[in-house]
This record gives sequence, C-alpha cells and structure tokens, in this order.
Amino acid sequence: MATTSIDIFIVDDHRILRDGLELIIERERDMQVVGSAATGEEALDALRHMRPSLILMDLNLPGLSGVETIRALRQRGTAVPIVVLTMYEGDQDIRRALEAGATTYLLKHSLSDDLVSVIRNVHAGRPLLPPEIQARLNDTATQPTLSKREIEVMELVLEGYRNKEIADAMSISQLTVRVHLRTIFAKLDVHDRTAAVKVALRRGIVHIR
Repeated sequence: MATTSIDIFIVDDHRILRDGLELIIERERDMQVVGSAATGEEALDALRHMRPSLILMDLNLPGLSGVETIRALRQRGTAVPIVVLTMYEGDQDIRRALEAGATTYLLKHSLSDDLVSVIRNVHAGRPLLPPEIQARLNDTATQPTLSKREIEVMELVLEGYRNKEIADAMSISQLTVRVHLRTIFAKLDVHDRTAAVKVALRRGIVHIR
C-alpha cells in the first residue's frame, strides 16, 4: 500500500540548519522536503505557487519576521499547518506566534527528540503543544502584558536610550516616558531599567537585534 507523503516547506535563514532539517526529515519514509526559503518574503512568494502538507517556520528572520510571515499567510487564507521552530523561549514569543496563527511551537534544542513526532501529530490533526511550551504559558498566564506603546519604550531602553531620547524618538513628553516606565516596572515586578531589560529579554517581550 502506498504511503501518503508529508510534504514539508522550511523557512529559516541559516543554510546549515535547513540542510540539517532536510537530512532529519528525508530519513523518514513518509516525509520529504519540497522547498525552502531564507526569508519571510521568499516564503510568501514561494507559497503562492505550492501547497505543502506542513510549514516549519523560524521566528528570527531578516526583514519580515516569522510572526509577521505567519500572519500574512493566514490573512491570505493559507490553511497549511505551521510549526514554529525557533530558539526563542519566551512566553511572549510563544503567545505572539500562536495568536498570529501558528499551529504549534517547538524549540530548536529539542529537535532530535521531538521534531518527527511533532510533524506526524500535526499532520494527523493532533497539534498539541510540547509539555515544556505549555508549562511556560501556564507559568505566566496571570502575569500582565505590556501594551504596544510600553513595548516600544522597552525596545528603546534596551538600545540604551535615556528618558529624553525616548521622548524625542516617540514624540512624547519626558513625563509620559516616566509614567510608561513606572507601569512597565510594576507589570514586570522590577524596580529599575536593568532588571526590566533582563525580564523583558527572558520573556521574549523584546530581543537584541
């Protein structure tokens, strides 16, 4: 009896990783890689003309991010399951990806153990989150999230901007900057900028570029 192939499209900007993923996948008799892209823009273009069984998507891409690429695919009606495969471990990374339309979320350090089984489960209609990913979401479920404006402030703090520079960059007053920072510190349960940056990086609220 012929086995239906699981056709996989890979989106990752590292050639070595794409090649490694292809080696892992091609070892399975019921799976094959049918295409790949190094950027979100390349993926959107290629996926206009093909319909794989499943997409593996990194989040840290040059140009259009993985989350933005997922969102763009869903907005144009692409229903193909999307498995996020990333180094980003923060609960906010996970939430943003799932809210954009990702099917499930997998960390790259667990590749050898989980990738093939996750692909099979998703293809079979069982898109469960891995236990460690679900645990990260559960642990932070009651923690307040930063607003879009507060995230913008934190991104500038991460870049080393002081209050006046933040005010100038965002076209707001220094008083408003101080109000935003007090709110951010309260939400992150910290007392200064250094601690806020550490928590924001750990949770995936902001990233070093």
